[in-house]
Amino acid sequence: QVQLAESGGGLVQPGGSLTLSCAASGSISSIYTMGWYRQVPGKQRELVASITRGGGTNYADFVKGRFTISRDNAKNAMYMNNLKPEDTAVYYCNADISSYNRRRAYWGQGTQVTVSS
Repeated sequence: QVQLAESGGGLVQPGGSLTLSCAASGSISSIYTMGWYRQVPGKQRELVASITRGGGTNYADFVKGRFTISRDNAKNAMYMNNLKPEDTAVYYCNADISSYNRRRAYWGQGTQVTVSS
């Protein structure tokens, strides 16, 4: 059984910073790409940032220069700076994981980020 545990969401003023963390646990053979997605009501979930097992990163255009993702084995962190009201969303950790010879995507439960004055 594989679980992704997220932490770090909350309320922050525009221009502020937050760090989201995600830790994978359970019967894991390998973890490939890890990343963060976000979703607002009425819209599709969208990729924010991802990081490969080798450390390669990918960012959505709307967060480039403001967010940084890092990783340490089964954990990752996303540092969010200069937050804007439009960054308000539920953020979900995602990981491509091999467990018991089966490889698939896993999701965390989501953490709310609200950017408001």
